[in-house]
Amino acid sequence: MRLAFTFARSLAVLAIVWQAAVVFFALPRYVLPSPFEVLAVFGRQPGYLFEQSLVTIAEMLIGLAAGAAFGVATAIGLAAFPRLAKLVWPFVLVLQAFPVFVVAPLLVVWFGFGMVSKVVMAAVIIFFPVVSAFSDGLRRTDAQILDAVALTKASHWQALRLVRLPLALPGLVTGLRVAAPLAPLGAVVGEWVGASAGLGFVIVQANARMQTDVVFAAMAILAVLAVVLRLIVEEATRPLAHWARET
Repeated sequence: MRLAFTFARSLAVLAIVWQAAVVFFALPRYVLPSPFEVLAVFGRQPGYLFEQSLVTIAEMLIGLAAGAAFGVATAIGLAAFPRLAKLVWPFVLVLQAFPVFVVAPLLVVWFGFGMVSKVVMAAVIIFFPVVSAFSDGLRRTDAQILDAVALTKASHWQALRLVRLPLALPGLVTGLRVAAPLAPLGAVVGEWVGASAGLGFVIVQANARMQTDVVFAAMAILAVLAVVLRLIVEEATRPLAHWARET
């Protein structure tokens, strides 16, 4: 709840500064609409914005689940097979360096203009923080603990399952919390490249018509979705590493 309170307070300060800038510089509406004009959009098109938001929400939730699952499976696989990890990690790092706008058009070509390409785009963005943080946690298991486990003659798989995985859960939690606010970004980037619905589609269409107030309304919804998703992930992951110190 602390994050929600901080977000609300920051939003209030932003709205005040925003309104002051519009009045002081006498900016035209198509350059920077006032907060009141953006709020008016929700009054004029509540049904339309709600329907488009549902599309983006579905894409980002499915993408978050898929990207997190694939990231966890990859991290465990790399920890289980260290030799394979030496071959795979360079490819993971190279793919992570690619800008999302380079990958998005290819996904539309491969998976079409429907929901699948947007879900895959969101999953790709979610995947990298999760696999990086969880893999780092698995690699950083205390050497003294591993030496003690070796004295019990536990197998490599037993040490991984019973010791390394539980101790790496705080890393997984960190990766999920970092990745969660990125899910809307993945979905919207996919919608920008090619879509017939969603908040990204709304932004593209409104920008082409110089409807800046609609653009800002869609952006406001995305900001709220990112914060809400982060709060949900925080609450859902808290039991995974209840022994880890909260910062």
